[in-house]
Amino acid sequence: MVSAEAQNPQYPYGLSFKALFLDYQSQNGGSITDFSSYHRGFEIGIHKNLNQNLNLVVPIKVGVVNSHDSDFENCLHKNVYGGDVQLQYQFYKPETKVTPYVVAGLGGVLEDVGDFNVQIPFGAGLYFHVRDNAYINWQSEYRYSLSDDRNNLHHGLGFVYLFGEPMDMDKLTDMEDDMNKNMSDSDGDGLEDEIDLCPQVAGPIALKGCPDRDEDGVPDYRDDCPSIAGIAIFKGCPDTDGDGISDNDDECPKRAGTKEKNGCPDDMGAMDKMNQPKAEPIKDEPVLMDKDSDGDGVMDKNDRCPNIKGDIANGGCPKVSQPAVADRDGDGVPDASDRCPDSPGIQIFGGCPDTDGDGIDDSRDKCPNSAGTVASGGCPEIAAADRTALELAMRAVTFNTGKSTLTRESFSVLDQIAQIMNRYPDYNLIIEGHTDNVGSAVNNQLLSEKRAKACYDYLRDQGYVPASRMAHSGYGESRPISSNDNLSGRTLNRRVVFNLIPRG
Repeated sequence: MVSAEAQNPQYPYGLSFKALFLDYQSQNGGSITDFSSYHRGFEIGIHKNLNQNLNLVVPIKVGVVNSHDSDFENCLHKNVYGGDVQLQYQFYKPETKVTPYVVAGLGGVLEDVGDFNVQIPFGAGLYFHVRDNAYINWQSEYRYSLSDDRNNLHHGLGFVYLFGEPMDMDKLTDMEDDMNKNMSDSDGDGLEDEIDLCPQVAGPIALKGCPDRDEDGVPDYRDDCPSIAGIAIFKGCPDTDGDGISDNDDECPKRAGTKEKNGCPDDMGAMDKMNQPKAEPIKDEPVLMDKDSDGDGVMDKNDRCPNIKGDIANGGCPKVSQPAVADRDGDGVPDASDRCPDSPGIQIFGGCPDTDGDGIDDSRDKCPNSAGTVASGGCPEIAAADRTALELAMRAVTFNTGKSTLTRESFSVLDQIAQIMNRYPDYNLIIEGHTDNVGSAVNNQLLSEKRAKACYDYLRDQGYVPASRMAHSGYGESRPISSNDNLSGRTLNRRVVFNLIPRG
């Protein structure tokens, strides 16, 4: 009759202390409403948690009851001593305040006036959550005796305290399912399952054991184009025309364009867009310095308007009075051809500037004020050590079982993420929560959202990262990275992912 770990079933042992109300009258000819015939008792119980729903309970009882024997006049009261072995089944749900359960077992009772008799108890009870390891418990049970005139009712109200080395109940349940399975290296890729992010599918050690079909350095579970080699900044997709827009989002993947035109050049018509993917790759051609494209007598290298016929006296452009040669930013590239008409730039970049001097013009540079690389869209490359730290954080950030409360061990991991964010001011942080498929999909979705927000709130409330540089979302059980049919897979699927995304 000791309680189970109803709300936070992570403690393996517990003790209960309970006041008993004993009714030996109503089941042997008396009235159940004759409360004056109820007598008191006391119980101490010990329990062992077996899994999320089952507890083994051993209560020891002592009490005084009214005698109902034939010699009633000679013995008004008698003492009873008993002990049971009981099994409780809880109807457990995460984050509830009250958990009901049913109980059944086998016990024995010794009377100081009378014989020893065997009794079979069964009943029901409730646990009321007070704190993580403390509960108020009510239990009522009917006790069928194998001896005549010994059936009785017990009602108990008391306090339960849980103790022992805390255990993650998710892991405890999984251990029951997988205790006989070999957890060494299921996929034979050289990484033990415990540290393998994809333990059921072989992959290179450098990618934490996950496969990479296109060998572009981006594991398949993070690769939006797993069959085509690409670059990490575009989640494994290529950027064939080098315009800073990945091919899977680029309507003109073989011709450099602008973000405003979804990757197509400003001067490209609708028919060209329809036909463009079938065209052969266009190779960059060197600028012909001795060419006069518009035939106005001014070589292109000196012509301020190389594609518009103009006057030699006006640097190859038509007279300023003509609207067609307007040049608001005065960079020598007419507004009609200027991709950045309000920012002075250079001709080779279509009139756009390159503020940080990294060879990527500001119109395509996701980090125009910080020098970067083409692979990173013009942003600084994230160091390999920092990428590894973000990968490890996915498994190192943990929560109390069934809750969105961060464990104390997670604080140092989040502090490290904040330090990484401070090293890359041109990046934003996207926090994603994920769960396994244990429990209902609705509860898992809610839990994943709360856990992602808990990380977001910690980084914001500690003053580490401004809210404007972070976002959070939850995906529940919808995006597993491994099988939910075994312990290691479910462990991997319970994760929080931290992604750095350029701010541009």
